[in-house]
Amino acid sequence: MELSTLDYAFIIVFFSLVLGIGVYVSKKSGKNSSEFFLSGRTMPWWLLGLSMVATTFSTDTPNLVTDIVRTNGVSGNWVWWCFLITGMLTVFVYAKLWRKSNVNTDLEFYEMRYGGKPASFLRKFRAVYLGVIFNVITMSAVTLAAIKIGSIMLGLEPWQTVVSAGLITVTFSALGGFKGVVYTDFLLFFVAMAGAIGAAYYLVNIPEVGGIEALMANENVTEKLNILPDFSNKKALITLFIIPLAVQWWSSWYPGAEPGGGGYIAQRMLAAKDENHAIGATFFFNIMHYALRPWPWILVALASIVVYPDLASIQEAFPNVTADKLGHDLAYSAMLTKLPSGLLGVVLASLVAAYMSTISTQLNWGSSYIVYDFYKQQINPNASEKRLVAVGRISTVVLMIFSAVLALLLQNALQLFDVLLAFGAGTGLIFILRWFWWRINAWSEITAMFASGIISIILKLTPVGAFLFAADTGVLPDWSEYIFIVVVTTIIWLIATFMTQPESNETLRGFYKKIQPGGPGWAKVVTEANDASVEIVRTKEKWSVPAGISAMLLGVVLIYAIMFATGYWIYGRTTQAMVLTVISIVAGLLLVKAWNKLKGNIL
Repeated sequence: MELSTLDYAFIIVFFSLVLGIGVYVSKKSGKNSSEFFLSGRTMPWWLLGLSMVATTFSTDTPNLVTDIVRTNGVSGNWVWWCFLITGMLTVFVYAKLWRKSNVNTDLEFYEMRYGGKPASFLRKFRAVYLGVIFNVITMSAVTLAAIKIGSIMLGLEPWQTVVSAGLITVTFSALGGFKGVVYTDFLLFFVAMAGAIGAAYYLVNIPEVGGIEALMANENVTEKLNILPDFSNKKALITLFIIPLAVQWWSSWYPGAEPGGGGYIAQRMLAAKDENHAIGATFFFNIMHYALRPWPWILVALASIVVYPDLASIQEAFPNVTADKLGHDLAYSAMLTKLPSGLLGVVLASLVAAYMSTISTQLNWGSSYIVYDFYKQQINPNASEKRLVAVGRISTVVLMIFSAVLALLLQNALQLFDVLLAFGAGTGLIFILRWFWWRINAWSEITAMFASGIISIILKLTPVGAFLFAADTGVLPDWSEYIFIVVVTTIIWLIATFMTQPESNETLRGFYKKIQPGGPGWAKVVTEANDASVEIVRTKEKWSVPAGISAMLLGVVLIYAIMFATGYWIYGRTTQAMVLTVISIVAGLLLVKAWNKLKGNIL
């Protein structure tokens, strides 16, 4: 595939703008660690919301969605659509709590909520566990997608893609810090959206596909269109719908969809001007992430089934792709090769934008853990602000190198998605309850983290998992592996919780006084504090969580209704689309009323 002068011009201008932003903000970002990692906590909701969307607009996401659609149909996306419930809970319950905490990273929360050596260990260990190990794995999936795009669209060797894309990204990330990331995300969002929508419109109308009506009528596509799984297919119903909605959303820790908030989503909430801006940013992100953005990718994935119905057809069209990189996720990149000059340049720039946005966020977030939660805590407690920024920049480069090396060893994004879900299974409930139940302690989290990881390794990497959960053995259904990890991990951490000492009164009272979480889960602590004449309740307002959960449910209805309505408008199913549009309008009006009652209008 040959790029025209116009295509190269789009890409060069884009790279120049991104690097220019990094250089422009580098002086202010390097002033101190708060500027480098949180931009001085002055960010407005709309900019942070756009940044969250751009960050999750990664190169591996359209590949992952394409893999899911080609393998399990559109309904297969419930494995990540279910995380909307988590997102809405974060918006209406946890966003204000995170902003109240005023911590530099979400891991600093551990030594606010827990005390003593267990809390210190948990913070330092998770700084490495999440900031390095999980972060490198996540970035490697994004880089793997870039490798496949480079191979299909530009004929590049894997190392060439890694070096060229990674070098520019790590340069502006190390220079610009968080402010550089957020400012470039503003540009990247619009470039990425334009590329995704433009590609979907053009590719659905190429002669091989024949337009939207022909696509919807294609015999290979019709069985893939359902947004809900076939309820008569018990296995599909359980694995693609029931488990995600009933269990997965609250039970698993997954980057970008952490129960109770966390990771780079928490980083953006912590950088907001105030609690209202934190809420607004996360709400905007959830609308865009779940309701609107997936559909251009889904359309390209459906069109790819017509053009490349199986892996053999992809291999035939692109013989230079090595066997270890061949997978259904390649179909997205394969379809993009059919774009005309000009639009091809925009789409390539959008893919580069998606890659750079995600990687730069992961780098800044991961290095914040290394700096605040490991280096400053473990190695140099008296480090100057200049030293902390320097360590942040060095760790940014090191994380990029590790992820690039791992990306060269991986095969597909869906494989990694399953591994990350398994490693976080059973831990999510702790992240939801730790704000509202005094009895949870540091040992609860330590035990859950190790139990989930060890059980996942045994099931994923040893013959035990293959024997118990492979469908052909008949011992246990293959869909029950995730449930098994959740149940066993939950039982283990609950036992550990009640077998270990609760946190000290000083720690619990200090946390309550700062955060004011309220609710029956803290009644014992409040009562004992009152008996001891210690004042920890600073407000007499009614507990806001029930109202927050009501708003959460309305938000879930609103966004799912918009998501379904968008799909049915595209499919040409007018009656269903109109009904769902009306439902979304009603849910939106009720949500505005509930939100105003809860927090006031943030706009």
